[in-house]
Amino acid sequence: MSETGGYSPKNFAVVGAGPVGCTVAAFLARGGCEVTLCDVVPALLEPTLDPGIRITGTDDFQARVGRSTTRVDLLGDDPPDVVIVTVKATALPIIASALEHFIGEGRYVVSWQNGIDTERVLAERLGKKAVMRAVVNYGCLLEGPAQVRLAFHHRPHYLQELDPTAREAALAICRVFTACGLDTCHTDSIRNMVWRKTVNNSCMNPVCAVTGKTMFEVINDPILFGLVDALLKEGTMVARANEISLGSDFYLDCMDYIKSAGRHKPSMLQDIEAGRITEIDYINGKIREYGQRAGVPTPYNDALRSLVKGLEPG
Repeated sequence: MSETGGYSPKNFAVVGAGPVGCTVAAFLARGGCEVTLCDVVPALLEPTLDPGIRITGTDDFQARVGRSTTRVDLLGDDPPDVVIVTVKATALPIIASALEHFIGEGRYVVSWQNGIDTERVLAERLGKKAVMRAVVNYGCLLEGPAQVRLAFHHRPHYLQELDPTAREAALAICRVFTACGLDTCHTDSIRNMVWRKTVNNSCMNPVCAVTGKTMFEVINDPILFGLVDALLKEGTMVARANEISLGSDFYLDCMDYIKSAGRHKPSMLQDIEAGRITEIDYINGKIREYGQRAGVPTPYNDALRSLVKGLEPG
């Protein structure tokens, strides 16, 4: 009997073979876990089995996953202990619908995603006891199927259960992630951390997406930096109006984080360049939504959300 009451996850499924999903799948596979990778695009899956997922940049290694599938519902044929959801937040309703048929007692789903309230979308279908939320601190780019370049990897990552009865399972999952090189700490403040990261993303991602510039180029352009600054301050006001604790040094911490990213294209710019729907509604859109609830105007977030939506396909 372990200190987690016997719970020791070994079988993981990762939903999404984009850069974020391939990264977590590669680390888990290298660490000896059984990993099934799921994506609707077969071409993204084929090389993950052989020769494996290639990680370069801040980390450098190659690892093969054990299995792959193009259908989330087929994961139920041999249900994993933990499902890690890394797809864009816009796909969550259909993912949750497919998962609810086999997620039950002793099985958990982790939202390993950007944006506010992604875990709530999952919990609506799966129940709070089965859902956990993570805050992930790496930036990555898919250079080809199963080829990921990590631009930065600011360990540790953070994880929290939504239901207190799942705390021991969350601690066990953190230990597995950490043993595999994805150093992950348990926290009791995940909501604050989600907001810290989202407000951070909200001031850079849409500006890069609209201008086509890297984070380095935006932060070093005096005019664009002024827009970043305004978005950051606006998001901070909304968070505090909703009693979210960002911390007294949040502004300086955010600037340090942004400046360390270098010539990285954030995921929102990658999506626009690839003709995909973005996560703008779960980032700036959520700041706008919570601003309306608290009576805080959000003109900068409104404008950037509209501009990004105008660039999306369809």
